[in-house]
Amino acid sequence: MRAVIQRAKEAKVTVGGEVVGAIDAGFVVLLGITHEDTEDDAAYLAEKIAHLRVFEDENGKMNRSLLDVGGAVLSVSQFTLYGDCRKGRRPNFMGAAKPDHALPLYEAFNAALRERGVHVETGVFGAMMDVSLTNDGPVTLIIDSSEKPGNR
Repeated sequence: MRAVIQRAKEAKVTVGGEVVGAIDAGFVVLLGITHEDTEDDAAYLAEKIAHLRVFEDENGKMNRSLLDVGGAVLSVSQFTLYGDCRKGRRPNFMGAAKPDHALPLYEAFNAALRERGVHVETGVFGAMMDVSLTNDGPVTLIIDSSEKPGNR
């Protein structure tokens, strides 16, 4: 499971001209899911993201977590995070999980964040979405559950 996390001052996702999810300060999380991912991967990423210390404290140091600042998450599924661009000019998306595997894990990830006290807004799984945000910093990080200690 791969997450691109962007610290945002505000963000929203629109489907068919209608806003389906919006947050004030927090993270936009673009989430890609591959074939081997499990609910353990979803829980690992949720725990990591909820506690990432990338918000500034009173001294201007990135020392506070999403939970510390009361931030929210705008979670957007994004199978293209598993696009393989090594050959040719058109990405190969064979590494991305099929919807029947990916959707339950996307929902498990969002539920795991909520269980940790994070307010979560979402896009619409599998839909064409317009995502807009004001990136704060900018701060953008990538976390891959396959790189966690003791994994695969």
